[in-house]
Amino acid sequence: MTTVAPTAGPAGHSRPAIAAWCLFDWANSAFNTVIGTFVFSVYFARGIVGDETAGSALWAQAMAVSAVLIAVLSPVLGAIADRAGRRKPWVALFVALCVVPTCLLWFAGPDPSFLWYALALAVVASVGHELSQVFANAMLTTVAPQRMLGRVSGWAWGLGYLGGLACLATALFALIGLGDTPPLLALPTGQSEHVRASALLVAAWFAVFSLPLFVLVREGGQPTAPLRRAVGEGLRQLKDTVRRLPRHGQVLRFLIASALYRDGLSTLFTVGGLYAAGTFGMGFDQLLVFAIGLNVTAGLGAFGFAFVDDRSGSKLTILIALAGLIAVGIPILLVTEAGMFIALALVLGIFVGPAQAASRTLMARLSPQALQTEFFGLYALTGKAVAFLGPTAFAVVTATFDSQRAGMATILVFWTVGALVLLTVREPVRERTPDV
Repeated sequence: MTTVAPTAGPAGHSRPAIAAWCLFDWANSAFNTVIGTFVFSVYFARGIVGDETAGSALWAQAMAVSAVLIAVLSPVLGAIADRAGRRKPWVALFVALCVVPTCLLWFAGPDPSFLWYALALAVVASVGHELSQVFANAMLTTVAPQRMLGRVSGWAWGLGYLGGLACLATALFALIGLGDTPPLLALPTGQSEHVRASALLVAAWFAVFSLPLFVLVREGGQPTAPLRRAVGEGLRQLKDTVRRLPRHGQVLRFLIASALYRDGLSTLFTVGGLYAAGTFGMGFDQLLVFAIGLNVTAGLGAFGFAFVDDRSGSKLTILIALAGLIAVGIPILLVTEAGMFIALALVLGIFVGPAQAASRTLMARLSPQALQTEFFGLYALTGKAVAFLGPTAFAVVTATFDSQRAGMATILVFWTVGALVLLTVREPVRERTPDV
């Protein structure tokens, strides 16, 4: 009988490496939470544009541009990276592409003259943020043995939710203040310096907490090729992969299924606040507390279901999560009392995290080892390519029936159809490798 050392594995399946990779989710989640959702996007609409409706529309259009760029670039760069061999340099490049423009958002003062400056930086930072995750996600099989892919992915996803909340709490209590509570740091407010400083916080947060990944994760044994040759070989490989994708039946069906149910989740994130405010009359403070609660339950769900992922499989974990989302989503659309809505929504959050985390795990298990980054690029592409469907369906149905409840029901359709397609996917037999 032989024993395996804690650092065994082609790239060192060590506890420090796993912790460092998980911490990357903690690091990158700050951008979406603080810049994209709760703080800087609101400041852009109110402070820079001066009109919340027009500002929100401009911000949404800018994020749509970034989504197109991400969809186009991710599979191409992923294929090149697979031929070049190592992924950490690419992660570092795109972390920098997010951190630097995020820092520069500090200079976007509360004046319409900074409108295009802020939008351009937000687009570049968003592209860097998303692409860094494509390459980091492809490192999952590098840091974790097959037997622990689900746990590691779930732990990381749960940390991501908590990291976003921790950064948001730091911004609110240290820089901005919340309600009648003054901030810990007495920054000037005349030019919204206290709000703009949140961009510096996010940039520092992402940079500092991503450092362990570069220090502790080893990519030993990865073949390397000169960049020029890698570009040519990568593009040829991508063309060949796309041409042969119908032969990768399991991957293709999973990409279709995940694109549908992930679009349902994205629509929920996009319009959930609007539904809570419009249907139940929640104010901003209530929405903020509500969002924090949802993130907590989603993080706990990702942590808890991580063990189910490894024990019973990623596909079953996703199906359980989707069944839970549908089962709780139906009564959410029927309740008329705000307290009951909040209680059910918090339960709903438990199933959000596992659906996302187990999807990443299943993508890693379905992808050929030599093409991990390319396939995660295709995973990003399919997610972005159909991202317009959910919001469009919500808008059309809401307008047609003059009811947000009817519009929200379309999300259940995306989850249901995605689950039905996922049922046709055959998950690979998992290798029984030693634990870390």
